[in-house]
Amino acid sequence: MHDPRIDQLADVLLDHSCQLQKGEKVLIEAIDLPEPNLICSLVEGAAARGAIPLVTIKNQQVQRSLYSSATEAAMEMSSKFEAARMAEMDAYVGIRGSANSSQHADVPQSKMDMYQKLWWQPVHSALRVAKTKWVVLRYPTDSFAQAAKMSTRAFEDFFFKVCTADYAAMAEAQKPLVARMEAADQVRIVAPGTELEFSIKDIPVVPCNGDRNIPDGEVFTAPVRDSINGTIKFNTESRYQGTVFSDICFEFKDGKIVNATANETEKINAILDSDEGARYCGEWSLGTNNHVKHPMLDTLFDEKIGGSFHLTPGEAYEIANNGNRSRIHWDLVLIQRPDYGGGEIYFDGELLRKDGRFVPDDLQGLNVGL
Repeated sequence: MHDPRIDQLADVLLDHSCQLQKGEKVLIEAIDLPEPNLICSLVEGAAARGAIPLVTIKNQQVQRSLYSSATEAAMEMSSKFEAARMAEMDAYVGIRGSANSSQHADVPQSKMDMYQKLWWQPVHSALRVAKTKWVVLRYPTDSFAQAAKMSTRAFEDFFFKVCTADYAAMAEAQKPLVARMEAADQVRIVAPGTELEFSIKDIPVVPCNGDRNIPDGEVFTAPVRDSINGTIKFNTESRYQGTVFSDICFEFKDGKIVNATANETEKINAILDSDEGARYCGEWSLGTNNHVKHPMLDTLFDEKIGGSFHLTPGEAYEIANNGNRSRIHWDLVLIQRPDYGGGEIYFDGELLRKDGRFVPDDLQGLNVGL
């Protein structure tokens, strides 16, 4: 039996996220989906709107073989053809499923660096992110439910509820936070193992409410590149390039990560040594989706957790640009609700958020459901 929630989700992706118009070309890229229902709904929905849908289907096990065996010439060839297609697109919908989220864990770091430089950056950073109306989401697979420590049925109910949230109401509630971030200079963050300060002065602020990620719910900017000083200890695990990292701790001096430790200290430092910009941060963001309360080893969900923030070693987005360039962009999450140790955030000495809840009267709308 066809689940009508899939059609509802397809409508959100095409109308709210991509704002797809007649005559526009949309690339639907699906990775490791267990069944094609959402792809079919998107194709039929795009055609019904007078748009032109294109589809590519990938498999992570095949991608692992491509990455592991690739030469520079092979990476450049794949990039050349994918870039030529992406350059023709007006919109992009990326749907990520996974039977094994650690599929790339044993791909050599040198190969992943090559992929980021020769394939990902030219196709996705330079074209998809910068030039198209794009949206990326996960798909509710059994392995995803397992990572969330939920049954498949319960996770599907959670997934569709979160992904089809009232993004118009979210956008309205975010407006006063955007104004406060735009006016702020110095940010101070305190949490167990964390004492961090930096500036966000004159860096653009971007509210996210269903346009580019599903689920959504964050307001981001970037630290002034050389301004971060102090120490941060993240309390949320992160899967990056197929490896699960935990107990991540960074020490910053004048914006640069000068010391990094984790359960995989050697590997995390190898990633941070990918290029000069990898040890500087390109994004700082406050999570505002209070439907998402606990991490599930998936960045698209974890970075939106109500009462959290994330700090991102690597590439800055052009829309909130602090000038940092890198092959990596790694969102790392710290949850500040009492059940995760609490904490405070200050803007220019004023307490903005305590134990995950916003304090000023004009921000109380962001506490609903927390």
